Amino acid sequence: MTTRLNWERDGFDWPNRQASQFVSAGGVSFHVQIMGEGPSVLLIHGTGSSTHTWRDVIPLLAEKFTVVAIDLPGHGFTRHASASQLSLPGMAKSISDLLSVLDIQPECVVGHSAGAAILVEMVHAKYVDPTSIISFNGAFFPIAGFIGQFFSPLAKAVASLGFLQKIFATMADRSAIERLLNETGSRIDDRGTRLYQRLFSDEGHVGGTLGMMAAWDLSAMAALLHRLETKLYLVKATKDRTVPPETADEVARRSRHSALIVTKGLGHLSHEEDPAGAVEIITNPERFVVVSEGQPQTKRRNS
Repeated sequence: MTTRLNWERDGFDWPNRQASQFVSAGGVSFHVQIMGEGPSVLLIHGTGSSTHTWRDVIPLLAEKFTVVAIDLPGHGFTRHASASQLSLPGMAKSISDLLSVLDIQPECVVGHSAGAAILVEMVHAKYVDPTSIISFNGAFFPIAGFIGQFFSPLAKAVASLGFLQKIFATMADRSAIERLLNETGSRIDDRGTRLYQRLFSDEGHVGGTLGMMAAWDLSAMAALLHRLETKLYLVKATKDRTVPPETADEVARRSRHSALIVTKGLGHLSHEEDPAGAVEIITNPERFVVVSEGQPQTKRRNS
C-alpha cells in the first residue's frame, strides 16, 4: 500500500499552515493556501514541489494581494483521482475546477518551471483570463535529443511500478536531497532542504511526480506560445542548471507578447533564494524589463 503525507503528522510545521485549507474540486482533494486581501494572484509550483516553494513569497505578497497557492494534483498534500489529472490538460482543468469552487478569478498568475506551462495551457483553454503571466525559469519545451526519447518511456515504466516508487522514497536521505537541490544551481536554506526531504521521502509524492513526468506532453506548447495574447514575463536565472536560461530567449522569440527579466547569480529555485526579489518582480515586472520595437530586451535585477 502506498503511503501518503498526513497533514496532522507531516504538516504540523508546514510553512504558512494557518493559511491552509482542503478543498474538493473535480475529483481532486486540493491542499490550498489563501492569504491576504486585494487583487488575486495565483501561484503554481513546478514538478516535484509544493506550496512550500513559495513559503517566503506568500506572506510578502499577501501585504497587498489575495494570494492563492496550491499543491498540484499528486503533489504534497493534494490527492488525485486518476492518472489523466497529472497530464498538462488534466492539471489545467483540475485547477480551473478548483478556482470555480473557490469563486476566484486571478488577475495575475505566476508559475515556476512546469507551473508556467500549466498557466499557458489554462489561458489557452480560457480557464483564466489574467492581465499577465509571470514565468520563473519556465519549462516550456520537451527534453531534446536521445535523453528525451529515453526519459518519457522510463518515467512511464517507473510510475506504473509501486515498488520502484518505494525505492525512490527510501533513497531520499539528506545527502541525496542536497545533491538534487545543488544540481538546480540554487542554494537552499536548511528549512527548505528539510521540506524537500520530507516530500521525497513520501511514496505518494514520488508517485505523483513520476506520474506527472510520464504524462507530460509539451509538443504543442510552441504553437500555444505563438498564439498567446496575454503578456508573458519571462524571468530567467543566470545560474539555472535545470532549465537553461537560453530557453527563455527561445520562448520570447516564439511569443509575440513577451518580455525578458534576468536575475543574476541565482539558480532554478530563484524565488526561494531571493523571495523579496521575486515579489518585486511579481508586483511590478515592467520595472525590470524594457521592450523595444516589439522585441524583448532585458534589465538585470542584482541579487
